[in-house]
Amino acid sequence: MTTEAIRATDVSKVFNLGKTNQVAALLNIDLVIEPGEFVTLIGPSGCGKSTLLRLIASLIPTTSGSISVNGKTAEQARLDQDYGMAFQKAGLFDWRTVAKNIELPLELMGWKSSERKARSKEMLDLVQLGDFGNHHPAELSGGMQQRVAIARALSFKPSLLLMDEPFGALDEMTREHVQDELLRIWQDTDTTVVFVTHSVPEAVYLSTRVVVMSPRPGQISTMIDVDLGGRNQFTRDDPGFHQAVTEVRKALRVVGA
Repeated sequence: MTTEAIRATDVSKVFNLGKTNQVAALLNIDLVIEPGEFVTLIGPSGCGKSTLLRLIASLIPTTSGSISVNGKTAEQARLDQDYGMAFQKAGLFDWRTVAKNIELPLELMGWKSSERKARSKEMLDLVQLGDFGNHHPAELSGGMQQRVAIARALSFKPSLLLMDEPFGALDEMTREHVQDELLRIWQDTDTTVVFVTHSVPEAVYLSTRVVVMSPRPGQISTMIDVDLGGRNQFTRDDPGFHQAVTEVRKALRVVGA
């Protein structure tokens, strides 16, 4: 029996509980994500998408309910380094080369120098930046920097990748290119991905399943399976793609997004 990648059971999150500025961010979230899925969270601003991602990562505690990752508590999964994270800003260190940025989590985990270098080279090849290991982040485009951030997040071979609007600051052409890179990496690594976005076309293009959330306190309004087969340069022109985009937009209109 395959262990679920993520299970959230009756999860609620209230910030500043019991204070005058109390905010209910999430309410009664039930969600199961299977290994190898690419699941996107979408909904209106402030609906708790990023909060749910941080709860899965055990960066903040739940107020009630439980979350398991790979059959463990979210906290234990964090301690076991079961996931990597990528954010809207690449968050690279300017004074370190690209290769050294990728090696950073491996350094913190105590990998030997030779192992770090070999893994960094492997990851640079994976994101098709093999010739840029000795460059510094400022010498790379925004899209290239995001690919380095993805490489760093995957460097220690996590089974789960959590991504919080990682392409939001990119121009449209770069964004589409990096989306294709992410899909290729996802397929090559069998990593489970949970992705947050405000873009309906992006959610549909990337996902095997789109989770639509309601306004705060965020709840799961509906879940839409996306079956477009292998994505390619023609997918965005496919009637099935446009049909799925329309379905997600209708779901968002229902919740008032």
